[in-house]
Amino acid sequence: MTGTAVNPLFRAAYLAKDCDWEVTLVIPWLSVKDQLFVYPDKINFSSTEEHEAYVRRWLQEKADVVSVFNIIFYPAKFSKEKRSILPVGDITETIPDEMAEIAILEEPEHLTWYHHGRRWKTKFQRVIGVIHTNYLEYVKREKNGQIQAFLLKYINSWLIQIYCHKVVRLSSATQDLPRSTICNVHGVNPKFLEVGKMRHELKHEGQIAFPKGAYFIGKMIWSKGYRELLQLLSDHQNELSDLQVDLYGNGEDSDEIKRTFSKLNLGVRIYPGRDHVDSLFHDYKVLINPSTTDVVCTTTAEALAMGKIVICANHPSNEFFKQFPNCHMYNTNNKFVKLTLAALAEDPVPLTDDHRHALSWEAATERFVEAADLNEATQEKALSSPTPFMPISSDDWSRSVEEASAYLHNTVSGIEAARCVFGAIPETLQPDEQLRKELGLVSSEHKLFLGH
Repeated sequence: MTGTAVNPLFRAAYLAKDCDWEVTLVIPWLSVKDQLFVYPDKINFSSTEEHEAYVRRWLQEKADVVSVFNIIFYPAKFSKEKRSILPVGDITETIPDEMAEIAILEEPEHLTWYHHGRRWKTKFQRVIGVIHTNYLEYVKREKNGQIQAFLLKYINSWLIQIYCHKVVRLSSATQDLPRSTICNVHGVNPKFLEVGKMRHELKHEGQIAFPKGAYFIGKMIWSKGYRELLQLLSDHQNELSDLQVDLYGNGEDSDEIKRTFSKLNLGVRIYPGRDHVDSLFHDYKVLINPSTTDVVCTTTAEALAMGKIVICANHPSNEFFKQFPNCHMYNTNNKFVKLTLAALAEDPVPLTDDHRHALSWEAATERFVEAADLNEATQEKALSSPTPFMPISSDDWSRSVEEASAYLHNTVSGIEAARCVFGAIPETLQPDEQLRKELGLVSSEHKLFLGH
């Protein structure tokens, strides 16, 4: 239920629905033992067909979106150390050549750190990267974080240069990257906008639209805003003595977070994670979201769509939300306290039609097509033709250097010892027998083919 899982699904659905393109969503397949670490409520899938059926059912039931697009899976494993899913083998082999026209790499740096195989730019005519995660901020919080962040910054830039024609950064909270533009190309599940309309109608009828107070929802790991929230509440327990805040989430740090928050002299209640569109959240008036590691916070957009007030940090990751009157930003701890108390005592401002549209996936898809130059890419394909011999140009020289860099990365990423030094999961150059069996893959001269 994280933004990096849900948003690519909506992007695929709306590109197929609104732009009338043939779209294929390619998502990771995890073996059951890894599924237990990742999926909430002990959800697990015994086959790709079962997983695909769940995704499509969720899209229709939870979002009421009907769209025709393909879904295929690539082999992957879960890294406990990185708390992240990483590809296994050359995932470009998962995509048939006849489908390889435009690739949208959701988190391109993540997908290329350990990529060994065919170059994305060789496989596809156009490669667009979408930067979801502020990895540098996460790394800085680890041991020797400044050194790691320095190295990661240059590795990310190098890989983006090699593998992407164009990059879309959701906000300036991410690192500056070659060939990049800044644009929030995410929207919200339309069900959230429906909730906002219903809450506005309740208020119009003289009823209390938001009978509950404040809450926070997010994956329960310290770096997802819980540490910042703990600091704010701890430092101002006297001023916020009457505050009741409910926390919702699952994650690797759940036990430690529960123990730490229980020591506060405040009304803090902690519950298991739930889908944000769940009716349980409709009555809350204020979302407190102090996270500064997000690039564009999905839950903030969803809360605004539901007509709630959001209290968040004045940070580049929240720049897009400044246009909404219900988004209140703080620069200091004292301002946080003042805004929180005021929000609990006031009514949210009704969303205008323009604000609703800006939060929608229809608008997000329009922004994406423009920011990624997708129409230009399709025109280039139609007009492409062989070019006569020309003396070597600066562009040719740049391409030669880029190809040499790609060759170097491909060589290093093919050495098991080097991969492990840089943090890859051991023995992931090729899928193991369990993944092969579950995905129906067979090996032939080190290449992978779909078995069905």
